[in-house]
Amino acid sequence: MQFKKVTILGPGLLGGSVALAAEEAGLEAVLWGRNAERVEKTCALGMSATTDLAEAVGGADLIVLAVPVGAMAPLVEMLLPHLSQGCLVTDVGSVKVHPHEVVAPLLKKAGIGFIGSHPMAGSERTGVEAACVDLFRGAACVLTNDESLEEAKVKALEEFWESLGCVVRFLDAAEHDRAVARISHYPHVMAVLTAEVGLALGDPLQLAGGGFRDTSRVASGDPAMWAEIMIENRAALADVLREAEQSLRDMLVILEDSDNEELLDYLLEVKATRDEVS
Repeated sequence: MQFKKVTILGPGLLGGSVALAAEEAGLEAVLWGRNAERVEKTCALGMSATTDLAEAVGGADLIVLAVPVGAMAPLVEMLLPHLSQGCLVTDVGSVKVHPHEVVAPLLKKAGIGFIGSHPMAGSERTGVEAACVDLFRGAACVLTNDESLEEAKVKALEEFWESLGCVVRFLDAAEHDRAVARISHYPHVMAVLTAEVGLALGDPLQLAGGGFRDTSRVASGDPAMWAEIMIENRAALADVLREAEQSLRDMLVILEDSDNEELLDYLLEVKATRDEVS
């Protein structure tokens, strides 16, 4: 199985970047959006886009849901009459349990397959204007095949993301959500807290170096999107935050005891672990 026409629903940063990278890989890529002004802006950037849903998905081999996770099920219900039999639906959402719970059953009733995708790429910038053809180059992309679709479709989707520059990994949806709570959603929470605490006494950025800017950068991401992500993955994220809370308490004890040796050992241990990550 190979894809020829890819339809991306949602002309934002990720949707636009998928379209640009897919076109560079030799595929026909069409974007769809409800907002006529945004679609016009997308076309002005050189991408193919339309507000006509039937036109967008007609004849598509692959449908990519690049809308907020909460909007996926209603959109899929609108899609169903227009989908070609044999096409595959995926998404780019930051959580995977919810799409498999609400989107996959709707598609299954219509005989359409669903495999979740999460390309681990993005930016604090938003909108289709921030779309970038090489956004996915070298990025991990997790595929979740909880419905156990046939190998040909799994392989085709794997090859699609690889053609965009991704390195593909496979997890089930629950494993994915636990993992991203730790390495994506929790770091965002910490960036928000870093920005809040660091800027609490005014604007000290004239004193701040790269460390503060780097560790707080993603706090500039879309608040509405991140609020949805954190609520949808709240159980896994809460577990990680409780773990972090205990680490903070341990750090306070070390500081209150002025235990230089224990602090140094702790910093060395974490540094060694972090240095293993390229």
